Amino acid sequence: MREGFTLIELMLVVIIIGALVAMVFPRLTGRSEQARIAAAKADINVNIATALKLYELDNGAFPTTQEGLKALLSKPPSAVNWNGPYLEKKPIDPWGREYKYISPGKHNPDYDLYSLGRDGVESGDDITNWE
Repeated sequence: MREGFTLIELMLVVIIIGALVAMVFPRLTGRSEQARIAAAKADINVNIATALKLYELDNGAFPTTQEGLKALLSKPPSAVNWNGPYLEKKPIDPWGREYKYISPGKHNPDYDLYSLGRDGVESGDDITNWE
């Protein structure tokens, strides 16, 4: 009676598993970066944008650049009818940095909101609220 596996059988199984990993791994490696980009786009175009619109409805204007997104968390001196906080936590992008906010905007009349993306500097990978 034969018991166990031979060395050749074990090597064959290891080679097959290695080939499967080599085929699947490249498809999965870019997914985490895609998820971060999608999360940043959702924050910029929906989550933070909604909070900014609510702030503007209550106070008649968007927070100034100097007040920044902190105005969504605690009442700034210029707010006349602040009903916040408008966000539950400090707006941090998926790469661990604060979102950039400028009001009035350079690209939009009301405000510009963006993330510097993966590399952390202004470049082609930035996620913005303008095209």
